[in-house]
Amino acid sequence: MLGTLAIIVTLIALMYFAYRGVTVLILAPILAMVAVLISGEIPSLYALSNVFMPAAVGYVGNYLPVFLAGAIFGKLMGVTGAASAIADFIAIKFGEKRALTAVVVATALLTYGGVSLFVVVFAMYPIGATLLRRANVPKRLLPAAIALGAFTFTMTALPGSPQYINTMPTVFFNTDIYAAPILGIIASAIMLFGGIYYLNWRSARLIAKGEGYGDHKNENLHDIDDNIPKFGLSVTPIFIVFILNFILTNWYFKLPSVIDTYKKAGGGVNGTWPVIIALAVAIIFIIITMRKFIPNKNKTVFDGAVGSLLPIFNTASEVGYGGVISSMAAFATIKAGIVAMDIPSVFKVGISTTLLAGIVGSSSGGTAIALEVLSDEFMMMDIAPEALHRIMIIAAGGLDSLPHCGAIITLLAVTQLTHKESYKDIAVNTIALPLLAALVVSVFYLVTGIY
Repeated sequence: MLGTLAIIVTLIALMYFAYRGVTVLILAPILAMVAVLISGEIPSLYALSNVFMPAAVGYVGNYLPVFLAGAIFGKLMGVTGAASAIADFIAIKFGEKRALTAVVVATALLTYGGVSLFVVVFAMYPIGATLLRRANVPKRLLPAAIALGAFTFTMTALPGSPQYINTMPTVFFNTDIYAAPILGIIASAIMLFGGIYYLNWRSARLIAKGEGYGDHKNENLHDIDDNIPKFGLSVTPIFIVFILNFILTNWYFKLPSVIDTYKKAGGGVNGTWPVIIALAVAIIFIIITMRKFIPNKNKTVFDGAVGSLLPIFNTASEVGYGGVISSMAAFATIKAGIVAMDIPSVFKVGISTTLLAGIVGSSSGGTAIALEVLSDEFMMMDIAPEALHRIMIIAAGGLDSLPHCGAIITLLAVTQLTHKESYKDIAVNTIALPLLAALVVSVFYLVTGIY
């Protein structure tokens, strides 16, 4: 009873204080200790040192190289103006009448190209706001358009996405980032086309009521900057990431000689390696070919590296909190209840993962906890590892976007809008559609066995 109370109380506190802007770096360890204090199972300091820290450190140990390479790549794409060049090109091709679609597609290309989610938000805001202002589309829809392009299908569903959440199951299930391409494409179509339809429908309704872009002061927007690389050069690093990812994942790291080399060393091939290598090569390409657009190379790379630390430690802190919660007897009861539900196993995977993502307000954090505490149970279910990989992370992209989600709070802060103004439209794109997609692909796999 006390354990269940501890989970509920600390979860509510996590949502409330995160919504109020308290950093999870401090919040998560405190609430983890409060949880065990209420439950009375183990001493709080023991939980901090012997449960919270190993879980957090384990996450950093597994995924720091992915965060590091992704953040440096994203920083260089932003500083050089390559990200803006890609967004500008797509926006011009789509035209003002399709401003919202242009924002979604430009954001998706950057995200699928390897630019980190937080970097994409900063890179796309001035471009998106300028496009919507010119087309007189309500600005309140901008966060939803960016979120659709960055936080949904390109993050969890599209096969080959280099976003770190798509690399996480590879370590546990011996899969790769192209796992279950059929399921991924189906889910991507549902989220992309469903989201674009909703945004355009919503825009038409608001405009019909007389609402335009609105009067937003101190936006510091400017016209498109000409002092940026050409589109061809700008998009080349993204092609490098695509091509190298594909070659390394589907050929090199599947060579028997390479596999044997790592087996002799005492381990196997890590699914994050192709992404890390591809991003590293793209970083070198940018530094060499776009050097005139980088005022201070050392500082830019340093800033990118430092920029990777806060996101990974925020997520690791949430994973640490989840580690403490998952060690409690009450959580074992909850886990047993989920596993024992009289429903197909594929639904158990989606339900448990999205609930955990909702608890910590992070798709990657929820996935990390699910992998740590439930991966063994998942692997014993009659589900192909590739399907397990894809369904799991698609589901994680559902309840992760509750109001206390750090990415949503950051997105609203950058776009200078509020939950009241924009959260409804964000939720349709980042909660309703991903959950629908997870349900559809789960049923599809259950009926056909195709993945």
